[in-house]
Amino acid sequence: MKRLVVLGLVCAFSFCLHAQVVDTTVCDVLKDPVSFNGKTVRMKGTVTAGFDQFVVEGGACGLHINGIWLSYPEGTKAKSGPVALLQLQAASNFAGSVAAEQRAPVTLEKSKDFKQFDSLLATSSKNGGMCLGCGRYAVSATLVGRLDGVAKAGVRRDKAGKIVSLAGFGNLNDYSARLVLQSVSDVSSKELDYSKSMAASKEEMPPSQGGTTSGDPVEGVRKAVGAYGADSEPGKAIARAANAFPKPKEENGVLVANGSLNEAAAKDEAKGPRDSADGVLYNVSFNSNRLQGDGLVRAMAHMGEHVADIRTPEKGFEDAALYELEFRAWNITLVSAVAYGQKTLTLPGGTLLWNSIWPAADRNNEVNTALKAFLGDTELLSR
Repeated sequence: MKRLVVLGLVCAFSFCLHAQVVDTTVCDVLKDPVSFNGKTVRMKGTVTAGFDQFVVEGGACGLHINGIWLSYPEGTKAKSGPVALLQLQAASNFAGSVAAEQRAPVTLEKSKDFKQFDSLLATSSKNGGMCLGCGRYAVSATLVGRLDGVAKAGVRRDKAGKIVSLAGFGNLNDYSARLVLQSVSDVSSKELDYSKSMAASKEEMPPSQGGTTSGDPVEGVRKAVGAYGADSEPGKAIARAANAFPKPKEENGVLVANGSLNEAAAKDEAKGPRDSADGVLYNVSFNSNRLQGDGLVRAMAHMGEHVADIRTPEKGFEDAALYELEFRAWNITLVSAVAYGQKTLTLPGGTLLWNSIWPAADRNNEVNTALKAFLGDTELLSR
């Protein structure tokens, strides 16, 4: 009899846990992420693992950012995720208050479905030229996990322009919602179309494999200045991105590391262990397995522009949306590529950002058109 009672309690407890799962959609979460904060949710969505994106999308929601950042529980050691990431963290001398929220732990079910899901997202496209963070598949699935939400993501500044508060998840802390994955099912995939970029780069060795640079990738970014001249506008722009990183033996609050970019770590939401001149730590991470040689140099240029745009924003860009920040960072990435004589540059999903055979008179228009399509259609961002 006692055993029957125990079994009954276990079944009742399991049912209770099941009942606590909230069925929702990506758009419903994004319209009011705080109302879902801490809840276990179930949703259907398409996941993209790009250059600095690891996001669940459910179509256009009419917002600046139409996706939920995806993370695995800490210690998962899975393969998929972005290849570059900038996360902002309050330094130990941050003047504002930081209340690290106590979040319920999540245990990931490493089922056959999850292993398929993770493997598909970690599969890189095979392309002739450089393709930064280009996965082969977009993966759709039913996802269950803990939803973390904030009212307003990103940085908040005082009247003097100083950062006084941080909130949000993912790249640049600009995502108002994060799903920490518990389980995945109903996995299906769609192969992305890279045919146009493959045709354009047919005879080109991937720079990330061939490599025209070696050693310190930040120095690789700085070397690009010489291709334009230090006093030219492109030269100044490249130098600004490179100078965001610390010089040897210098500590400026920008911390560069290789490692996991796909896990939700509680320590990242608390104050960091170091001081910083502006009270903010800029944690830049790269997946060194997928970014090597020139690929890492381009990634450094991209992330250097992000750090500069947040730490010392140019006039008019103090409150720039993620769309504008990514537009600027991809332009700097391209400037770096052109400086090294790179023939093509492809974005995740197959958008050709650069082709050296484009007529000079058409290049600006081609680049702008490509970026607008990529940011609006692939990353689902808007101004």
